[in-house]
Amino acid sequence: MVADPTRKQTPWRLLAWLVFVLVLAVLGYAAQLASDDTPDDIAYRYSSAVAAVIQYGVMLGILLLIARGLPLRDTFALRRPASWGRALGLTAGALGVIWLASAALAPFLNANEEQGLVPDEWDSSRAGAFAAFFVAVTFVAPVVEELTYRGLGFTLLSPYGTWLAIVTTGVLFGAAHGLLVALPVLAVFGIVVGWLRARTDSVYPSMLLHATFNGTALVVSVAVLG
Repeated sequence: MVADPTRKQTPWRLLAWLVFVLVLAVLGYAAQLASDDTPDDIAYRYSSAVAAVIQYGVMLGILLLIARGLPLRDTFALRRPASWGRALGLTAGALGVIWLASAALAPFLNANEEQGLVPDEWDSSRAGAFAAFFVAVTFVAPVVEELTYRGLGFTLLSPYGTWLAIVTTGVLFGAAHGLLVALPVLAVFGIVVGWLRARTDSVYPSMLLHATFNGTALVVSVAVLG
């Protein structure tokens, strides 16, 4: 029998998680308001990758503190789906929905342009720094963000309803990026990935989708610019 981490859940864990993600959102919006313009070469700086790894390391540490005493495997949904074939099919379908929604909303809500992570031009002389940034954005970020929202957050909210967990984690995920215009796009992304988490009962498909989305965005931008 699979252990149910919610049996050991206490209200302070959910409160601590909510405070944590709301602080992330406040810091994200504060950073956007304080910055006049995001540097065009942020993807070509080793410092960007290092800062991202440090940030996500701190986030992971806080998550583990909140989840202390709970079975980590079940709390973070670190279990394989019942069927990888079905999970991959659902992941592909969810990714298609996200891409279609992003394309439909792009003329009005351009998340990439507002966030400023996609480079404006390809600079082969700084390929090493770009590779480091690619790893941070494509592998480190999806893993920690999915553990935050579709892992711990989903588990703590699911006793109050699956759709409440899907929508709440999706909206808070979008808010954490600190973007105003692109918030609807990011919220849709988070809700679709939350649905995938619910259907597969695993965080791994969500990580795969998230990593594929981020990686594809960077690769396509470089291919087009190159």
